[in-house]
Amino acid sequence: MDNISTQKHHPSILAPAGSRLAFLAAIAGKADAIYCGLKKMSARMAAINFSLPELIPLAALARKNGIKLHITLNSLLKPDELEEAGRLLAQLNLYVKPDALIIQDLAFLELARQTGFSGEIHLSTLANVSFSTALPFVEKKMNVHQVVIPRELTIDEIKQLAVVCPKTVGLEIFVHGALCYGVSGRCYWSSYMGGKSGLRGRCVQPCRRIYNQGEKTDKFFSCQDLSLDVLVKVLLDVPQIKTWKIEGRKKGPHYVYYTVSAYRLLRDHGKDPQAKKDALYLLERALGRSGTHYAFLPQRPQHPIQSERQTGSGMLMGRVKGGGGSPYVVPRESLYPGDKLRIGYEDESWHAVVKVSKSVPKHGKYNLPTGQKRGPKKGLPVFLVDRLEPALKEKIEALTKKLPAESNTNLRPSAFNVSLPKGGWHKSEILQIDVSRGYGNPKNRQFPDGRWVPLRASLSLPKGGVQRTFWWLPPVMWPSDENDWQSQLAAVIKNGGKYFVLNAPWQVALFEHPENVHLWAGPFCNVANPLAIASLKALGFKGVIISPELGEKEIMALPKQSLLPLGIVISGHFPLCISRNLSPSLSPNALFRSPKGEDAWAAQIDNDYWVFANWPLDLAKQQQQLMQAGYRRFFILRERVPKGVKLKKRPGVWNWAMGLP
Repeated sequence: MDNISTQKHHPSILAPAGSRLAFLAAIAGKADAIYCGLKKMSARMAAINFSLPELIPLAALARKNGIKLHITLNSLLKPDELEEAGRLLAQLNLYVKPDALIIQDLAFLELARQTGFSGEIHLSTLANVSFSTALPFVEKKMNVHQVVIPRELTIDEIKQLAVVCPKTVGLEIFVHGALCYGVSGRCYWSSYMGGKSGLRGRCVQPCRRIYNQGEKTDKFFSCQDLSLDVLVKVLLDVPQIKTWKIEGRKKGPHYVYYTVSAYRLLRDHGKDPQAKKDALYLLERALGRSGTHYAFLPQRPQHPIQSERQTGSGMLMGRVKGGGGSPYVVPRESLYPGDKLRIGYEDESWHAVVKVSKSVPKHGKYNLPTGQKRGPKKGLPVFLVDRLEPALKEKIEALTKKLPAESNTNLRPSAFNVSLPKGGWHKSEILQIDVSRGYGNPKNRQFPDGRWVPLRASLSLPKGGVQRTFWWLPPVMWPSDENDWQSQLAAVIKNGGKYFVLNAPWQVALFEHPENVHLWAGPFCNVANPLAIASLKALGFKGVIISPELGEKEIMALPKQSLLPLGIVISGHFPLCISRNLSPSLSPNALFRSPKGEDAWAAQIDNDYWVFANWPLDLAKQQQQLMQAGYRRFFILRERVPKGVKLKKRPGVWNWAMGLP
């Protein structure tokens, strides 16, 4: 760690804003930068988000207060969205001039070039840059200025990244906010179960549901919020960390103001015991979920899933009292008009949110609305989930008066036309390849095999079979395992391995001479459009296995637009998600069931946990149609089905028929 300075530095505090009030609260809280999304192409489509006319005056006010603006265009782009995305980016550059774009789709690199975007490019945590060798690669090959690193990393792993981080690249780290069970960019659960892709900001949060396994009923996947709180002082010793990021674009102004204020205190006055107490008080009252330090301290890790603790957001105000049709709550804190109360837990179908209509003193009585049906059940918890306190309301009103007027009439439509690569038919050999975790016998097969490279297990290389094998790298690589992956790759290459499927574009950096091997981008690269394919060609890839989330329309259109031969996962067990954790109360390799009767199981693979649905992906009936469209590689993912698990017979076409919204 010899190039990590011990001199304290001053990281920026990056605040979330999913609404106008939250944006103004971030300014009031004196954030250094604000990140927000637009009505389209944001990975938080459930937030209110902004239209351009709404954003322009807010951006001007932020700039006047010395606050930078980062725009999240971190959605997966379908082929027919490239023109619209380019025009949106052109208008942003003209009217808003954001300081940075936060992206996951490689198509935005080319769109930024074509539109002459003048700001920085930041890679979203959805891009999954999770190991150290990737950082010099993305700086040199992709001109990336900042990387949002995964929440799962320990401080030792973060320092490992910092050692090799180029001077022109900053690291952005989450310090507070919601935790997903799955690794960012590696969760397909919501999409597989109902077409709502987390990579497109439409996740319905299946991890927050209650599941059954045998006699156990639990929230096996529902995580607490991340809260580094006083531990952020450790980050001040790592100057490569340029930004402390607060998650919460679906949160209200109260949360934004309180969390920004708390981390500003911890950054600027962390040595003052009273400042620490004040910061912790603010975080306790920020209306988030209960907090965890997670894996930040490797010697004292905290499991993010604790079944005995509820993971609903908000501050408990009391419990429903009264009987019959006259329910009420005696609040532990004063209530203000406009406060929002949630009755019950947000992941229960029977919860309700009510808006407070009048001021109620502490320990007063507030009558709860009953609606047309029976009132809420006696004893249910009541949480304060959002509010606008008088003092914060005054600050926001003062800032509102300083806003420039919105103008809908002066926005000229963009004349931008995207320049697409000239793709076409690729007349290469058609191959069907079984991908397994054991080694097949290529001599007795018409086509070559595929094999996942194991982390530390013996490769068991048979004579003559290595060269014909497609070697698959994992979707996630952690810094602590990086040397082992490089050793395994070196062993494969030494024994004649030539064909590799990479499941993150930056895994190219693991090869000393990538020009001497044949690289395909795997399905976990989440490639869905011709511009992303063109970017991969420029990085040296020879083929692409497209995103399995796409619908028929997009899948059938891509071969004619592609600069590279295309492959597709035609059948097999594609994971619902990949996680670094497993709930202590969940048994691996045994079925668990959702409230809707969907069965799945979790299995440990290397150092991670993969969750699989109890029915496989199956596009075998579409294979002839796909060959006619131009697909040349058809991959079957073979995973071991646990003993005693019987697979269901149900359609496994994923989003083929319904499309991807």
